[in-house]
Amino acid sequence: MNPLPAARALDQFFLDARSRVLDLAATLDRIGRGADPAAAAADPRMARLREALGVLLSADGGRAERVQQLFSLPYDPAWERPAPRM
Repeated sequence: MNPLPAARALDQFFLDARSRVLDLAATLDRIGRGADPAAAAADPRMARLREALGVLLSADGGRAERVQQLFSLPYDPAWERPAPRM
């Protein structure tokens, strides 16, 4: 399977990406305008969001995987296997 040409991928996904970036900007504005924005700025979730934005701005590949891992718990071999639903 051949990858989609970059120009065609940009044509196809630009509006969706633009919408998501605008949504994120609006969310960050709402947080910033909230009461006690310093507390939000010190929250570890904001640190993860800032780190994820840094990953997105990098020119390296594998951005989606790296962002996913930022928001994921590390694997724990002691996790209980879920029981099937009946």
